[in-house]
Amino acid sequence: MLFGDKIKQLRIEKNWTQEYVCEKLNISSGALSRYESNMYEPKSLELIKDFANLFNVSTDYLLGKSDIRNPEEIKKVPFANAGGLDTNGLDEEDLKELQKQVDYIKKLKRRN
Repeated sequence: MLFGDKIKQLRIEKNWTQEYVCEKLNISSGALSRYESNMYEPKSLELIKDFANLFNVSTDYLLGKSDIRNPEEIKKVPFANAGGLDTNGLDEEDLKELQKQVDYIKKLKRRN
């Protein structure tokens, strides 16, 4: 997914209008429209950081370097910090699902 697709998806998920995002980032509606349609990508690292901060995602996610939206959020998933298992390639939802499965197994063990 390209930069523009990601920011459009994030904006829609938050139920934000283009006008709201433009106001928060101090950019024109035309500029945001061009970013969301993948006509242009921001030239400024500062603007990329501003988008990341606004949507609470990493710049790596916006730039397509990672599928994990916010690595800081993953740290809150207990299983992700347990170590010992190869969780490379798993996204945040995968880790949450894996944690649910681990919790279920623990619950079954407590019953026995």
